[in-house]
Amino acid sequence: MAESRKKGYVLRSVSEKKNKVKEYLESEMKKTELGNYVSQVLIPTEKTYIMRNGKKVMRERAYLPGYVLIEAELVGEVIHQLKSINFVAGFLPNTSNPQPLSEMEVKRIMGTMDELEEAGEEMDITYYVGESVKVISGPFSSFSGVIEDISEDRKKLKVMVKIFGRAQLLELGYMQVEKE
Repeated sequence: MAESRKKGYVLRSVSEKKNKVKEYLESEMKKTELGNYVSQVLIPTEKTYIMRNGKKVMRERAYLPGYVLIEAELVGEVIHQLKSINFVAGFLPNTSNPQPLSEMEVKRIMGTMDELEEAGEEMDITYYVGESVKVISGPFSSFSGVIEDISEDRKKLKVMVKIFGRAQLLELGYMQVEKE
């Protein structure tokens, strides 16, 4: 089969079952002829970091919840095979004849995914000027201070701490502090 005939499609999955759909599809691609028609299965995710008990914890969350992207050539019974998989609710858009994603949409989704993976330390924690924080890493570990300025694009905070009784302004990364 010529790879150029394969296009990107979106399968809608039952809530929280997209990983099972992906595992099943990959298994079937290896065992059956479905592998001749489906070449790639992808669940768009993004990595985020949160603070839990003073430690940086990475977690992955769905970038497009409830959707599984596939690269496939939909000929013959392939559409029916894909629709009949457990936890698959059909294609997007919900029509009898699935519509492929345009090249621009595929590039946008893949580009967004690459951006999210490269972003690395995306935080779910929001800091505010005037908020009290405790330094948890670096040479000033265990010092407490008050946020004076926030640089969200650089993920940096300017924190006023008292060192030997004198106020000192420190520039710290989001991961070097925790809320008090």
